[in-house]
Amino acid sequence: MSFWRNIASIAARRLDLADCTECPGGLPGEDPAFSTAVTALGAKLAKVDGRADGGEFAAFTEVFQPDPASEPNIHRLYDLARQTTHGFESYAKRLAKRYSSCPQLLEDVVDGLFHIAKSDGMVSQDELDYLERVSNLFGMSPLAFRRLRATHLGVDANDPYAILEVPPDADDATVRSAWKAALSSAHPDRARARGLPTEFIEVAEAKAASINAAFSTVMRERRELGLAAAG
Repeated sequence: MSFWRNIASIAARRLDLADCTECPGGLPGEDPAFSTAVTALGAKLAKVDGRADGGEFAAFTEVFQPDPASEPNIHRLYDLARQTTHGFESYAKRLAKRYSSCPQLLEDVVDGLFHIAKSDGMVSQDELDYLERVSNLFGMSPLAFRRLRATHLGVDANDPYAILEVPPDADDATVRSAWKAALSSAHPDRARARGLPTEFIEVAEAKAASINAAFSTVMRERRELGLAAAG
């Protein structure tokens, strides 16, 4: 199933759900405003690292597959849009406003843009900044963007969520439960109870400290983002 049909089907499934009460202009794959905005965002992303070339459009069409009849027009728009990165924010805002009732659809667009960004084998910091800005304009939470980034680029070993083994957008209760379970498993007293040598106890102490630090970092970040549950 092509990306266009996939996102159209997602929107269709969510027409009866509270988070997607309507999709203006019909399904996304049939909405010219949607196609225009997504094409511009993909093209301008290709320009971010200063290496936009013909191969970028091939990557774009692999992810956002237009129907054969519209591909020539999409290609012309893409070529115009990729001349500069200026204006991408207006396209993102327009898309966010038009599909504000379909947050999953907007996340799928960012997901597709990640595929394009990494099509040349690497994702530059400028591209990451672009993707994060688009996600912000779409109204995605920083933790949802962090989850997408980890999905496409892997998780940094020092990421506190990786240490706690929970996704970045897990709720507070899940984070707290994971912290307690990890701490219980790594607690130095368990090593002592098994009669392990001092070296093993020191390793356990370091691991427990890392787990506690990860939990503290996660909860501090959530407080700063205003996402932590009250109390």
